[in-house]
Amino acid sequence: MLRRSGQLPVKTDEEVQRVRESCVIAATVLDKLCKMVAPGLNTYDLDQEGKKLIEGFGAESACYNYVGSAKAGAYPGYTCLSINDEVVHGIGSMKRVLRPGDNITVDVVVRYNDFIGDNARTVIVGHGDEAMTKLVKTTEEALYHGISFAKAKNRVGDISNAVQKYVEKNGMSVVRDFVGHGVGRSMHEDPQIPNYGRRGSGPKLHAGMTIAIEPMVNLGAPPIQIGSDGWTASTADGLPAAHFEHTVLITEGDAEILTIPEK
Repeated sequence: MLRRSGQLPVKTDEEVQRVRESCVIAATVLDKLCKMVAPGLNTYDLDQEGKKLIEGFGAESACYNYVGSAKAGAYPGYTCLSINDEVVHGIGSMKRVLRPGDNITVDVVVRYNDFIGDNARTVIVGHGDEAMTKLVKTTEEALYHGISFAKAKNRVGDISNAVQKYVEKNGMSVVRDFVGHGVGRSMHEDPQIPNYGRRGSGPKLHAGMTIAIEPMVNLGAPPIQIGSDGWTASTADGLPAAHFEHTVLITEGDAEILTIPEK
């Protein structure tokens, strides 16, 4: 059961351990898939390898058959694979073949022993140009900068503001249509964690909370659009995007990153 701190879920020690186990699986699968990325690979095959790896750990994909809205229908992939201007929720396809200079975001969410592990990473296929390289580097750095503010007694807005300021300082923009979130028995729990906001605002963080922090950064402007499949979110201006995500445990000190691959 979840204890409550205000209206926000705080996990018991046993629940934290179960989230941790799920996160290790998610991170290990993500790491293996990212190492497979190469020119000529199609995203359907990458998704099917994700399915195989997840099931090999005795886990299940939390993405597969997920219903976000009646209009979109059930999500058909086992992982989310988003290329270049696709921000999130890209669907693996035999027609999508990776080319040198592309970037691809691999987003892996698993359920293991009733608990969720959630993480994502953007990698460049081969070598990217200067703008693409800076975009990916800035997004990853923004994630860790945001995590540094994720500690008990701080507020969600402290994380949000840190990410926003870091990204905008580097001449890019944060996506405003999607947010980070709590992680537990469900893929999306309270609190919501936007990548923009005001310091000192939002719910207070408490030790024992497990949350996913996930900067989604556009090289151009913030607006996005949803594709005809009802799922794939792309930048409205067609410029590239990047996305990094860790699930972390709030403590009295520095946050513990839970999505670390097994050794």
